[in-house]
Amino acid sequence: MTMIDTSEGEKAATAAELSSQRQLTGFARLLTAGAAVLSVALAVYLIFGVGPLLQWFVPLETQYFYVLLGLLLPIVFLMYPMHAGARGRTPWYDWTLALAALAIPLYFAVRGEAMLNEGWEYDSPFHAKVLSFAMWAIVLEALRRAGGTAIFGICLVVSIYPIFAGHVPGVLGGQSVAPEVTAGFHIFGTESVLGIPMNAFANLVIGFLVFGIALQMTGGGAFFLNLAFALLGGRRGGPAKVAIFSSGLMGSMSGSVITNVLTTGVLTIPAMKRVGFRPAYAGGVEACASTGGVLMPPVMGATAFVMASFIEIPYSQIVVAAIFPSLLYYLGLYLQIDAYSARERMKGLPLAELPRIGRVLLDGWFYITIFVVLMVMLLYLQREAQAPFYATAALLLINQFSGAHRWGWKDVEAFVVAVGRLFAELAAILAGVGLIIGALSLSGKIGSITYTLVQVAGDNVLLLLLMGAVTSFILGIGMTVTAAYLFLAVTLAPALTGQGLDKLAVHLFLLYWGMISFITPPVALGAYAAASIAKSSPMQTGLEAMRLGSIIYFVPFFFVLNPALIGRGEPLEIVIVLGTAIAGIALLCAGLQGYLWGVGALDGNGLFAWPARVLLALSGIVLALPGSEYIGYSHWELLEVAAALGVAGVALAWLGRRRPRPSPA
Repeated sequence: MTMIDTSEGEKAATAAELSSQRQLTGFARLLTAGAAVLSVALAVYLIFGVGPLLQWFVPLETQYFYVLLGLLLPIVFLMYPMHAGARGRTPWYDWTLALAALAIPLYFAVRGEAMLNEGWEYDSPFHAKVLSFAMWAIVLEALRRAGGTAIFGICLVVSIYPIFAGHVPGVLGGQSVAPEVTAGFHIFGTESVLGIPMNAFANLVIGFLVFGIALQMTGGGAFFLNLAFALLGGRRGGPAKVAIFSSGLMGSMSGSVITNVLTTGVLTIPAMKRVGFRPAYAGGVEACASTGGVLMPPVMGATAFVMASFIEIPYSQIVVAAIFPSLLYYLGLYLQIDAYSARERMKGLPLAELPRIGRVLLDGWFYITIFVVLMVMLLYLQREAQAPFYATAALLLINQFSGAHRWGWKDVEAFVVAVGRLFAELAAILAGVGLIIGALSLSGKIGSITYTLVQVAGDNVLLLLLMGAVTSFILGIGMTVTAAYLFLAVTLAPALTGQGLDKLAVHLFLLYWGMISFITPPVALGAYAAASIAKSSPMQTGLEAMRLGSIIYFVPFFFVLNPALIGRGEPLEIVIVLGTAIAGIALLCAGLQGYLWGVGALDGNGLFAWPARVLLALSGIVLALPGSEYIGYSHWELLEVAAALGVAGVALAWLGRRRPRPSPA
């Protein structure tokens, strides 16, 4: 019996994250820690209403946002070099940019009330206009360093679009806006840099980021991995099933696919290869499991919080709605792995090498308790902004009484610096992404783009959804998931909701399709990261991930066409839709992996095997497809078609497994 140690995986993930960053030392490290502490203190001050309670000063929301930007954007210029050759010591120009990124937002915060009263958004003093252009450039450069060249290029082009709208031909053409008005709208208004992404970061994301980092650094990753090995490691294909369970929980904590792959994959992928999984298949499993983790409640990454702010619903409702599709995704992944393991006659790891469930729970019971507390506060008490702070405080307090992961001062410092790094990176990306919404709002093109999309689709909901899926996938290649989601949320989502589709289902649909590029070639960043560990072909690993994660291509269509699949509908309707979806996914997995439970491997007579697999897969898709007015068929009509296809598939599968009787001697 051995307990699994994730320290090597966490070191690998940290090394990968820091490969493009500078090592913060001395004064820069102190500034990062100070920015993290002040940001959290300011968030607590406002979220918990300390000011009104003690009759102290209460800043305007815009002042709060400016202070956060002033604290965090300078860290980006200290963390990320201007180019790869400047990874050594921090040059003078980065210190200059950091100073400007501190001074300009803080000046705007001090003048916050004057800015509001005098309408700087539309007409500001000359010096403020100059500073607004400088701030615009600082946000874009911070975005380039933290988010990459691709998203920088997109945000740059879109942010300056209002200035040149009058020279753009076709449907995107419009009336040009003066450069100083565009800069003022971006920097002083509440629909651009200070818009929805920044609002979500300041009022929701900060607490959950702190909770996720605290959970990882107190040993939460090791606990969940040990729990997964104890529960599933000894079953057939056990290491792959461990990857599903552990990566789902780890991804929910980290919100990063790549970090998730590098943290858990260094343990699960070698274990999968050991019991017989091909390297590319093992990498594909880990990539799919890590991608789904970002969609798994209760912590789903920054995009879910941005969504809550955008559509103005409690985050708890998004958590509830996301539970069903994420579980269906993981169910499909689990069943495919089980079918593959059964067909290949794989075994699990020796029980003697696995941790005992009792010991694991005894050592880490408080992690489960903290998760329960968090869920109760989110779903029952409806205190989503405050819940992660309470959960983090309880976790850190309990951790100091545990022997295994008790912190010293060096651990506290590492935790604070890690928080500052993550805050700075995400603040830069979200502030830059806000420029997209600001430009589209200022130019007034949102309505015309929506109208054009509806005209092209001819009021065909399925065609609109396909257009949205393809666009989400393409944007997800070059942009962050948050940026891709927001762009479509302001352009395509109104067209879909205008056709009668459920608003929350539409926005979840866009979120899911923005994530799909992580496991879909030719990009497949999650699969490529897993391939580096599995020592397999990146393209082959991506293709395996695409097949294993195939459920994620269907589930968004299922729940957007019938929102009962995300828990929005009558109880009986929810039960019917969920039940048929589970049965359909099981049949689809059987067809994809060539193994039907109760029949066996579908690898007998070739005349029957492949037709059987195709019929079973088609039966599964039809059965999982929810009946709705948009499909044009009811549940029962789809059930009849699925039953006919399924019976034919099972019959062929059974015939394919039959062996000819020996002739009489």
